[in-house]
Amino acid sequence: MDEQEAVRRLKKGDSGGLEYLVLAHQVRAIRAAYLITGDRGLAEEVVQEAFLRAYRSIGTFDTNRPFEPWFMRSVVNASLRLLKRAKREVALEAPGAEQAFHRMAAELDSPHAQMEAVETEREVRKALEDLSPRQRAVIVQRYFLGMSEAEMASESGTSAGTIKWLLNAARQRLRGALAERSDE
Repeated sequence: MDEQEAVRRLKKGDSGGLEYLVLAHQVRAIRAAYLITGDRGLAEEVVQEAFLRAYRSIGTFDTNRPFEPWFMRSVVNASLRLLKRAKREVALEAPGAEQAFHRMAAELDSPHAQMEAVETEREVRKALEDLSPRQRAVIVQRYFLGMSEAEMASESGTSAGTIKWLLNAARQRLRGALAERSDE
């Protein structure tokens, strides 16, 4: 079964289509939501709700378009709504994040490279905390999900100019925060 077949089956009421879509997109969706919310539990909740929303609204989905950008837009928007409702900035330092990164770093070649990778990851995570949730979202969409500015604009119903402005502002803040941290 492929993605288009899964969507067709889901539109006909066959939940096997949803199972395929969950298996195909859940990990990436949770990672994206986590990068925005900074909380693994919230990220999982956001993705679960996004899949339920996709299931309920699959009838309006255009089968001529790929499912993933449509679904990921839902995940990003739900993450932003959650943060807005909470009316707080969420730190990207979550329990378990450090251990997960250490597992990934253990696959590097040398202890020196591992130490540098851990420190770089910490610095980037702290710099991301300085961004607004919307700026974090565009960084995640562009650099983690690999979306182009045009795709981001189309999927969010925002102008390309707004997306470019958000990305530019987020990159400038990240550069500034990383430069400050390297001077310390």
